[in-house]
Formats: sequence, C-alpha cells, structure tokens
Amino acid sequence: MGGMLGNRVARVEDPRLLGAGGTYVGDIEDALLEGAAFVTFVRASVAHGEIQSIELDQARAMPGVIGVFGGADLGLQPQANPMNPGISTTPLAMDRVRYVGEPIVAVVAETAAQAADAAEVVIVEIEPLPAVIGVEASLLAKTMIYPELGSNIVVDGAYMGVPAPSDDLFDGCEVVVSARVMNQRLAACPLEPRAVACAWTADGRLNQWATSQIPHMLRDVLGQIYGGADQVRVIVPDMGGGFGPKSGMHAEELLMGGLAAAVGRPLRWSETRSESMVGLAHGRGQVHDITIGGSADGRVVAYRLEITQDAGAIPGFGALIPVLLTRPMASGVYDIPKVECIARSVVTNTTPVAAYRGSGRPEATAAIERAMDLFAAEIGMDAVEVRRRNLIPAFEHSRETAIGTTYDSGAYESALDAALAQANYPALRAEQRRRRESDDRRLLGIGVCCYVEVTGNSATAGERSETARIVVDEDGGVTVYTGTSPHGQGHDTSWAMIVADELGVSMEVIRVVHGDTDLVPVGGGTYGSRSAQQGGAAVHLATVDLLARAREIAADMLEASADDLVVADGGLHVAGTPTRVVALAEIAKEASRLDTPLDVENKFVAGNSTFPFGAHVAVVEVDVETGLVRLIRLIACDDAGRILNPLIAEGQIHGGIAQGVAQALYEEFVYDDDGNPLTTNFADYSIISAAELPMYEIVEHETPTTVNPLGVKGIGESGTIGSTPAVQSAVVDALAHLGIRHIEMPATPERVWRALQSVEAHS
Repeated sequence: MGGMLGNRVARVEDPRLLGAGGTYVGDIEDALLEGAAFVTFVRASVAHGEIQSIELDQARAMPGVIGVFGGADLGLQPQANPMNPGISTTPLAMDRVRYVGEPIVAVVAETAAQAADAAEVVIVEIEPLPAVIGVEASLLAKTMIYPELGSNIVVDGAYMGVPAPSDDLFDGCEVVVSARVMNQRLAACPLEPRAVACAWTADGRLNQWATSQIPHMLRDVLGQIYGGADQVRVIVPDMGGGFGPKSGMHAEELLMGGLAAAVGRPLRWSETRSESMVGLAHGRGQVHDITIGGSADGRVVAYRLEITQDAGAIPGFGALIPVLLTRPMASGVYDIPKVECIARSVVTNTTPVAAYRGSGRPEATAAIERAMDLFAAEIGMDAVEVRRRNLIPAFEHSRETAIGTTYDSGAYESALDAALAQANYPALRAEQRRRRESDDRRLLGIGVCCYVEVTGNSATAGERSETARIVVDEDGGVTVYTGTSPHGQGHDTSWAMIVADELGVSMEVIRVVHGDTDLVPVGGGTYGSRSAQQGGAAVHLATVDLLARAREIAADMLEASADDLVVADGGLHVAGTPTRVVALAEIAKEASRLDTPLDVENKFVAGNSTFPFGAHVAVVEVDVETGLVRLIRLIACDDAGRILNPLIAEGQIHGGIAQGVAQALYEEFVYDDDGNPLTTNFADYSIISAAELPMYEIVEHETPTTVNPLGVKGIGESGTIGSTPAVQSAVVDALAHLGIRHIEMPATPERVWRALQSVEAHS
C-alpha cells in the first residue's frame, strides 16, 4: 500500500460544507420539482383517544389550499406491525390516536405558510382515553393501547429464545446487591430535521429526495407501496445528522408519494423543530433491574439484568433493541461466570422509540458499570480495583462470554491502564481527599467506565455486506460508488484515502458517489458503525481488483510481467525502472480500446461483527450548595482496531462524547401524566453545547480485527457508550462519602441537590 492510511488527512468535504454550504433536501432545485407545493401535517394534541370526527371543509376553503386529506381520503388500509403482527395501524391515524404528535391529516398548499394556516383550522374531535406513561404504568395499566393484544407487552424475550431466570443464580455469593436504574428517553435532535421532496415522472416513476440513513431500504419500502422498487428512485443529498432515528421508516415520508399523486404536483415537506421533537423517533427509554453477586474480595460471579423497554406508541425496531443489542452485551468486558438477561418491551402513549447512537450498547454498558460501582461500594473497595479483578484477559482470536456473545479481539486492561495513566488517577484521588478534608464546597468526583460494544452487527451475512464500484475514466479521474451514505462521518475523505493508498493517485482526482439508488443500485446504508468495516472494506477490495486489471493491461503496454509492476506517481512502472511510468489515464484509455474498461465492482461480506472497546475516565466538580455538576476532564481511550484517519476518528469520538455527557448530565425527554410532552423545543430540552464541555483527552489504542481486510472496527458510537457511565459514576463518587450510592440520569442540579438534602435530613 501507499502509506496514506493512518495519517491525519484533512476532510475533503469541509471546504464545501463549511464554505459554500451543503446541499440539503430543502435546497434541492431540480426540474422535476418545478411548481412544487408544500405539505403540513395536522397532529394529535392528546396522547390517547378515539377519533370521533374530522372536519376538513374549512381548511379546504383556505387560500392556496390544493388538497386536505385524512386517511380515508387516501384509501389507507391498516397494515400489520412488523414487530408484532397482532397490531395494525395506518400512517395517518383514523380511529384512535396513541401519542401527541401522531399525524392525522395532511394539508397541501401552494406555500408552506398557507399549508400551516389551513392546518390550524382542521377540527379533529377526540374522545380522550386514559394515557399510559412509563413502563411501570404500562405493565400495571387496565387500559390497553392495543385492546386486541390484551396486554401492553409487545415483545417478550421469552418468545425469542431468551432463557427464563434461574432460582439459584446467586447461590454461594457472599455479597448480593440489587437496584433499579433508568436509562432515560432522549430526543435525537439532529441539526437538520426531517425533510422530503418528491415528484412523479411522466413514465410513472417516483423520485424522492429524503433525509435517510438507509436510502436503499427506503427505496424498497416505497417500492412495496408504489409499484415496485424499480419504480422508485431515492436520493439522499447532504444530511445534517442522523444518529439512528433517520434510519427508520416514518409515516410522513411514506405518504409523500401518494399525496403527490393525489394532487398531481411535486411536493415538499420539512418538519419544524417542535414537530421533530415529537415526530422523529426517540432513543433509549429502558428500565433496568440489576442484581450482582460475588465475594467480599471483589470477584463477581453472577449478574442478572432485567430490561423493560419503552417502545413508545407504535413498536418499531426499538422494541427489539433489548433482545437484539442490549442482551448480547450484558456482561460487558467482565469475565463473569454466570450471566442472565431477561428482556421485554411495552407500548406507552409516547413517541415511538428507535435506534439512537449506540442503540442498546450504551444501555448495556450503563447497567453493568452501575452494577460494578454498587458492588464496589457494598464491599468497600475502590471501583477501579473491582473492575480490574474481573476484566476478561487480553485475547487476539475470539472469546465467548457467559451470555453467548463471541468477541473478536480485546485488550481491556491495557485500555484501562492507558486511560488511568493519562488521568493520573492517584493524584486525582489525593485531590479528592484534600477537598473533602477541607470542607471545600466543590467536591471532586472521579468516574471510570470500561466498555465493549458491537459494530457492523446484523443477523444475516447479507446485512453484513456492502458493495462498491470503482471506475477510472480516460482522463485519469477515479469515481467511487458506495452503498454507504454519510451524514457527518467523512466518507468522502476515508474512501478516497483507501483508493489513493492502493492506486498511488492523488485524492484530488477521486470522486465519491453515494445516496442515489439509481447511480448506486445496491447498498446497506450507514448505521451501527458499519461503514468503514463493511463499506470501506468493499472499496478496498474493489480497488485491489481494479489495480490487478490495470497491471495486466499495463504489463502488455510495458512488455513486462504484471508481477514486476509497482505503483508510483499515479501509475505503474517496472520495479527498478522508474523512468517509464504508465499513468492510470493511459491505462484507462488502453482498457477502453480493448473494450475492458477499468470499471470494477466488488462485494464484501463480513463473517462476523466487530467489538470495539475502551475505557473512559471522567472528573467532575459538584457544588454542594447548588447541586451544579461541572465536567472538568474527560479522558477517552477508544480502541476501534486499525485507524484509517485519526483526525476523522477523533471527530467521531468528540461527537459521541458530547451526546454521552449530555445524557449523563442534561438531556431527558419528559411527559406529564396525561402524555403531554414537556420538552418540545431547545428552551425546555437541555441539548448540550460546547460551553458545557472540556477539551477531551484522547488516548490512542489499536487492536486490529481479522474480520475485515482493513483491520478496522466501528468508531461512530464508542464515545457515547463510554462517556455516559463514566460521568454518572463521577457524580455519585463525588458524594459517596456522604452515603449517596446512586443518582439517576440526568444528574441535574435539582436532582443532585435533592439527594444532598435527603442525606442531610436523614443525618
């Protein structure tokens, strides 16, 4: 290879994105969209109720209105829910509403303002039903959100092969600790809310521009609705963040083609921030009942995690997260002989829950790390020492855990040591003691998290695959076609680096094409930190194949053996004879003359998932008078195998840490008892900013995998997984000497202050 990989190469996307600006769905100008009208959705204003009537006439008479449609007007029929076939719903609520924000009516008008004005006069009469909010209420409620089910449990792990809990799991344990902890509901808050533009062509084909992480899946789903996948083209231009929820199939996006056909016009729709907060799927929302047992010398021998997932009102992929993603990672990095994990999902009258950055792995890590802290507190041992005594020893070629998950490679103690060394852990403990002894109002807390996660994870080999195509034109330009679709990850740079490294050409001649299902017919999309290890591997293999073809052609041109040719200066020459270099452009011209163009496609199929790991150390100050928590240091050692570009990897870590810290200290989506959302904008929902974050301290650590030819693991979610438990642990640690063993997330000033007041009152 050319030695480019592993270097800090500046992102080639940034001059355009930060200078002229990206081209997002709302910016699309295309001849097909000429004369586009605008859509606004009328949404449920109560969490649960029976629809009595819908009055549309006044809205239809409003200025600029082209059409107003309820479900009946569009001929919508109930469709079985893929997560629970016993449930049937329609994209527009027709008989019952189940959460505030559920779409009921679509209004189409000449302008967005006219559509919004008309939506205001649509009258929907709803007979309220009792709202079911929270998992405990859902389990105990007499009100069934789907009466036909006879229960609010929509996914039960017991019916998916999850073993039942045993009675003797903790037999022989000297110490057993139990607790119920929350992994609160979060809103994804992408910089760009959802948007769609769509138009039908004269030959009856739907073109849809979308904010989607998985354009090919969206094409296929739209194809099921509108006459076949070959009748649909999905284009994803620049996208301002995804974080998981944009991988789902939301009702609004699926309806746009039908609405465009109904009015005979191209259409545009962009949600407002407040709509996004209740309409875009939420994340997390798990309740954990944890029990951990072991010996007084710090050895853990048994662990049980019982998960109840809040799936929201309409179960989607989020309902499967506890079984598919949290349970397999239940034991984390620890060599615990006996591990059990029981999981179930319930519906509530809230926004549906989906994958959110880390998707099940942050929840698993938060649970086991909280359990380790509680166990350490119970036996009076340093939390770091308890972790060290229970870590899985270093391994290079797979290791199966007690829960049955096979990790690919790991060096967990090495990562912990590296993070602690950077933090100067003994000095931090000394400073903590000094502050406690001097009655300093700013108490110091130190939190540690050791984690492992799974990336590139899918149930089938087909879903662990990606296709790439590399084309060299006669001018020497190289085009990379990839099925991954970036929304901040820097694929244009990384994929160009892979090609440039192999072909020896300048990155300036490489163009990366993605997000258009006509130009790239097959693709898996971007989610679950799969891109580099599957998409990047496919690009690598396709480039290797293309170079092999170029060698054969160049060998004839140079009258030499292909095996004797080496890459240099954007072309090939005979080893030891660099004076005669055949440029890639020359080879491409000769290939075209021979009718064998330099156009190669390859598909990579990963034999398994990969398991990145690491250790985070968080240092906080807690003001005992106000409860205010300030994060002053965050040390992150994240091992994602071989790093292609440290600059891009660190950017992913930085973003992940921001979201992880936000969950620990600030963010929570809240409903009242009637199901009214209380955090529907950034004035109420405490999204984090740079002002709340210190400069992170990144510690390098690489343990390559053998699962793919690049040796890479996923990096996009690691920061989110390691930082949250570390920060929560640090807050509790700051107050541990006062007898406080747990504070729920987010550790807001009020929550911390109340914990302090409770201790004071008890004293």
